[in-house]
Amino acid sequence: MTSDAGKLPTGFGRLWTAQTVSSLGDGVSHAALPLLALTLTRDPMALAVVTAAGTLPWLLFGVLGGALVDRWDRRRTMWVMDAARAALLVIPAAAAVLDALSIPLLAAVAFLLGLGGLFFDTAATAYLPGLLGREPALLERANSRLRGAQTAMSGFAGPPAGSALLALGRAVPLLADAVSFALSALLVRSLPAAPRPVPQARESLLRQARAGAAYVFRNRLLLGLALRPAVGNIAFLAVETVLALFARERLGIGTFGFGLLLTAEATGGLLGAGIASFLGRRLGTGTALTCTAAAEGLAILGLAAAPDPYVAGLALAVCGAGMGATMVLGPSLRQAIVPARLMGRVASTSRMLAMCAAPFGALLGGWLATAYDVRTPLYAAAGLLLTMTAVTSTMTSNRQVEAALRAAAPADEAPHPKSSDPVRADAGQASGA
Repeated sequence: MTSDAGKLPTGFGRLWTAQTVSSLGDGVSHAALPLLALTLTRDPMALAVVTAAGTLPWLLFGVLGGALVDRWDRRRTMWVMDAARAALLVIPAAAAVLDALSIPLLAAVAFLLGLGGLFFDTAATAYLPGLLGREPALLERANSRLRGAQTAMSGFAGPPAGSALLALGRAVPLLADAVSFALSALLVRSLPAAPRPVPQARESLLRQARAGAAYVFRNRLLLGLALRPAVGNIAFLAVETVLALFARERLGIGTFGFGLLLTAEATGGLLGAGIASFLGRRLGTGTALTCTAAAEGLAILGLAAAPDPYVAGLALAVCGAGMGATMVLGPSLRQAIVPARLMGRVASTSRMLAMCAAPFGALLGGWLATAYDVRTPLYAAAGLLLTMTAVTSTMTSNRQVEAALRAAAPADEAPHPKSSDPVRADAGQASGA
């Protein structure tokens, strides 16, 4: 890096604005969709189906999606996906106006939105190192700003807005999210094109996808980074599936109060994203990741035992802080150590593990609430998070992180190996073991 290493380029500002606008729309729908579903049914399993549908694309297409992103223009992939999601949201909005909303329709829309999100998120993760370079500190700054804006909009401003817009009409929050996707698409299209990685030898899409997945599973550090959100998503989706019901039946709060509860979590997330770099410098990235994971588990335990909305809001704020810091430190580290030609596949494999676990969490939450009571999924989620923290702490230790960072630069600058399987040539260099 040059002396300008600490300065974010102009293009990053447009990317930040695009994701901020889109995240505001996501926050609106994040509060509105479960409330819309609650107007149709009170069955926890039906609510779980809608929640799980949005994560199924990662289960079905996650690894192949990463291989496609490594072949496609990443900027174009992002704006096309946002434009498609804007058009898609017109369908449930029209159904709401015509009083034709149903659980199957909401589940189908959630699935297609998730499919667009798969390609957008993978392309955005792979695009960022090309825009900024591979300096870990710069990537942390950029991811902190992106995550902070996402948290502020999708959690802090969006949910109360979604609850308020829902009072104006069932179609209104859906149309607001559609507009946010359209604006994001226009902004992303104006971004500078990032250089594509040097093409590998001709291989089938399936073989390239398998090579990317193997790269993650053979690397102890990358596997540990992937397992944290995978287990975490089982826990968080179990909580999210019943959270609206928990808030209404156990905490005694209504629609607007539910929006404020989500805002408390977002406030913590904003704080966590802001202090992530400080925690990484103070504790080391590996130790910081372990501490944030433990904080999430203890916070969910506190939420399950909360006697009133104020304690519940505090618990969600602590959980959000842990999640916010984790989602800055983990991706920044991955972007710093993974070769550019594999970035899409590694990112999608890691995200796929997390998202594939989510439907199980949603269904688990619905089943536990049905078989026992609405607090049971929360206690189960806390146990899973604390167990995961203990299991993965050695996989993502400071020693593993430091070794991987030392090896990353020469591994990425070396000539591309002649082998058509990048895993065999790169796994030893990029691994922190």
